[in-house]
Amino acid sequence: MRAWVNERYGSVEELDLREVPTPEPAPGEVLVEVVATSVNLSDWEGLRGSPAYARLGGLRRPLRRPILGSDVAGRVVAVGDGVTRFAVGDEVYGDNIPRFGGFAEYVAMPETALARKPPALTLAQASAVPQAGAIAAQAVALAAPGERMLINGAGGGSGSFAIQLAVAKGLQVTGVDNAGKLDFLRRLGAHEAIDYRQTDFTRTGPYDVVVDLVAHRSVFAYRRALAPRGRCLMVGGTVRTMLRMLTLGTVVGALTRTRLGILVVHEGPAHFTDLADRCAAGEVDIHIDRTFDLADLPAALVHHGEGRALGKVVVLVRDA
Repeated sequence: MRAWVNERYGSVEELDLREVPTPEPAPGEVLVEVVATSVNLSDWEGLRGSPAYARLGGLRRPLRRPILGSDVAGRVVAVGDGVTRFAVGDEVYGDNIPRFGGFAEYVAMPETALARKPPALTLAQASAVPQAGAIAAQAVALAAPGERMLINGAGGGSGSFAIQLAVAKGLQVTGVDNAGKLDFLRRLGAHEAIDYRQTDFTRTGPYDVVVDLVAHRSVFAYRRALAPRGRCLMVGGTVRTMLRMLTLGTVVGALTRTRLGILVVHEGPAHFTDLADRCAAGEVDIHIDRTFDLADLPAALVHHGEGRALGKVVVLVRDA
């Protein structure tokens, strides 16, 4: 099968499209013929090996995860021993983030990581949901109807879902991103849109909930943005910022009766299928900014990694 392999951390120049053996499904796994895979921040980080936690698959080079890509959608073509939930021919989608492997024509995944694709969604649409949808749903769950919520990095995949979910829940939503995405944020339903290059969002508000999808601000800046008993949770970010939130953030939060920390995102179908069903029902839109062929994966990664995408970027591996 064809797969994009990266044997060194760095830029897209390190990627190599080559023929590699097709994986065999182990017990409890299914082999998926990949039709579409979407690009996530975890892929960009895994390519560059930065932040440091992106090197969990190999400190010096990506030994355990040389093929990136976690969100996939396609058809089951083989099943391992003990698989009971799926059969050959089923159309499925899911997130294989512990092992990646999705930037390829086939990927072996645990059956527990997959769900059946809703008939109303295309495979391309389904591939855009798992990781971004799980983050968005769990972020919005932090807030109660009527509260003020700010989302930093709101123009990407997770943010585009989160804005819609938050508005539907009855939140007052402020989205933060670059100037080229502000109209997009408003179309999604954001009540206010802030260009982070022009305005320091931590000096606006105050907000009951702040979710930072591109975290790099200080603990005290986040605290400044919060209302009494407010919550600020970051998703990802640099290791330094994460450590500060876990240590100093815990202390500052306790002293000021706020919560400053990290959103621990739970994985698996239980955390994204409800959103997919709402998308299938037309309640939430799936925004795919651009699609690329498998041969153009490096360009897809750059488009996403440089922050230009409005919503999701999808790579079409084969015809549906």
